[in-house]
Amino acid sequence: MASMFRLTSLIAAGALAVQLVGCAPMSMSVPTASMDNTVKLRNAAFDKVAVGSFTLDASKNASLDKSHGIRASAVVAPGGSFAQYLGETLKAELLSAGLLDANAATTVTGTLTETDVDASIGTGKGVLAARFVVTRAAKVRYDRELKIESSWDSSFMGAVAIPLAAREYEGQYRKLISKLLDDDTFRQAISK
Repeated sequence: MASMFRLTSLIAAGALAVQLVGCAPMSMSVPTASMDNTVKLRNAAFDKVAVGSFTLDASKNASLDKSHGIRASAVVAPGGSFAQYLGETLKAELLSAGLLDANAATTVTGTLTETDVDASIGTGKGVLAARFVVTRAAKVRYDRELKIESSWDSSFMGAVAIPLAAREYEGQYRKLISKLLDDDTFRQAISK
């Protein structure tokens, strides 16, 4: 009887441990450059670029910039700001292509306008949008809002769905920068 009680206690403790792990917030990894984006930036016509401030749209609730709930867990950005994470992602891409220069005459700033991740059973969804502004010598050369949306199969099991949603959400930052780098008007704005 005592061994049955111990076995039941161990099973209950294991189930509780699995549930508690799901509650721990997951921090996104430090942004790194992608090969595709680095190739897009390898162009002799591009000037060096500084990355200025990236902030959350002032009309949005400040909590959107801090964390997103994913079922029983949450995803947070390193440094505590998704807007800053977007700026750091752009910096990583520019650095990889040899175009990042804090003293450059051309500066890119950004405003995070929309951010969400949803790991609903069946289909997970994410959205990310930002307004990017390029200035040179106090003259605006580019000002446009870009948006990406994605969806993926989302498992019934939280242990599968939660980390997948976090990875998909993190990947959206690289995809949004990729969309920026594909924009011909942006490419002209950072040209010499």
